[in-house]
Amino acid sequence: MATIINNPPASGDGNSSGGVGMIIGVVAVIAIIALFFLYGLPALRKSQNNDTNINVPDKIQIDVNNQ
Repeated sequence: MATIINNPPASGDGNSSGGVGMIIGVVAVIAIIALFFLYGLPALRKSQNNDTNINVPDKIQIDVNNQ
């Protein structure tokens, strides 16, 4: 008599996700980069404390001498 061994297909072991985890990872990385540009860069620019003071007078007196 012959011995027949039926091997079931490899499924349910976690490797049959079809790349969904990689897609979720790429979306998460894109979201983190977008949040960095949206909130991180303005916060870094604000924290540099570039306090430039420009004083503009209210009135400017101009003397014109006609000769």
